[in-house]
Amino acid sequence: MDIKTKLTELHLELPQASTPGGSYVSVNTRGNIAYVAIQFPIKNGEYLYMGRLGKDLSTEEGYEAAQLCALNVLSQVEAKVGFENVLGLNHIDAYYQSKGSWDDAPKVVDGASDLFVNVLAEAGQHSRAIFGVQRLPRNFSVGITSSFTLKA
Repeated sequence: MDIKTKLTELHLELPQASTPGGSYVSVNTRGNIAYVAIQFPIKNGEYLYMGRLGKDLSTEEGYEAAQLCALNVLSQVEAKVGFENVLGLNHIDAYYQSKGSWDDAPKVVDGASDLFVNVLAEAGQHSRAIFGVQRLPRNFSVGITSSFTLKA
């Protein structure tokens, strides 16, 4: 699995890995599992896709935001453990903020899920959970956490 080649084929570019916004690390490795801290729709330091889904942002924009979060996850993995050490993605947790009546969270989170499967192929198959929250930091619309199994 050559992740960098696949990203190029899909015309995708990894953003620069962001630094934590608090007292934690971006990637925490325990044994052969790497846990990636929440990644938001940030592209090279620029905050994007801010606001509430269904009010300030459409479902399609939410999909794009989740895709950018997934690219940031991959950027952290490459920077902290290296793609060559990855066996596969285990699980993602997706967080979103929305207007009360909006109910398209699975479609939005597919932005991340589709990206992981398209880039990682079978190694990108994963389980997931989706959580609607009252507010995310900096008014981001979505955020993604994840875990990966690493080669022994």
